[in-house]
Amino acid sequence: MAISHVVGFDDGPFPRAHRGDVPVVGAVFSESTLTGIVSGRVRKDGRNATDVLARLVTGSKWAPQLQLLMLQGIALAGFNVVDLAGLRRLTGLPVLVVARHAPDLGAIRDALLSRVRGGAARWALVEAAGPMEPCEGVWVQREGLSPGGAADVIRRTAIHGRIPEPLRAAHLIAGGAFGGESRGRA
Repeated sequence: MAISHVVGFDDGPFPRAHRGDVPVVGAVFSESTLTGIVSGRVRKDGRNATDVLARLVTGSKWAPQLQLLMLQGIALAGFNVVDLAGLRRLTGLPVLVVARHAPDLGAIRDALLSRVRGGAARWALVEAAGPMEPCEGVWVQREGLSPGGAADVIRRTAIHGRIPEPLRAAHLIAGGAFGGESRGRA
């Protein structure tokens, strides 16, 4: 069965010195059509991203149709690292993390362990997610999805470039709604 109902999440812009909550937007797609938006807030450098995303997905009117959850990177709002296995367990959906480039895991580990309170637990979540793999011109991490399934989803949803449309739309909406205007590439 081809995956056709996807929600993609990205966070809104925030200044580096910001403390507190950061907006998160989920763009719900059916095939190539944007069918809805969900939004919430996660703590900058916090620990609530997994639970917030799970509530946004399971509490939405689109929950019965959704087949996949996508993230633009494994962390939201700075270093609020998502527990991919936990998110899959809470939502019942496979999770696909997409990044334009391979991350510098050494720099991420160093930042988490030296600058973020509770960084060791967050680094453990990054390690538990497994290494990022090249897939259809982007880098991915998968939870509950085969390599072939990930490649198929990316091929069918990356309409205007390499980034899947649910993530591109979430990025543009979050930037416009919470930053005044969208900017940069998804």
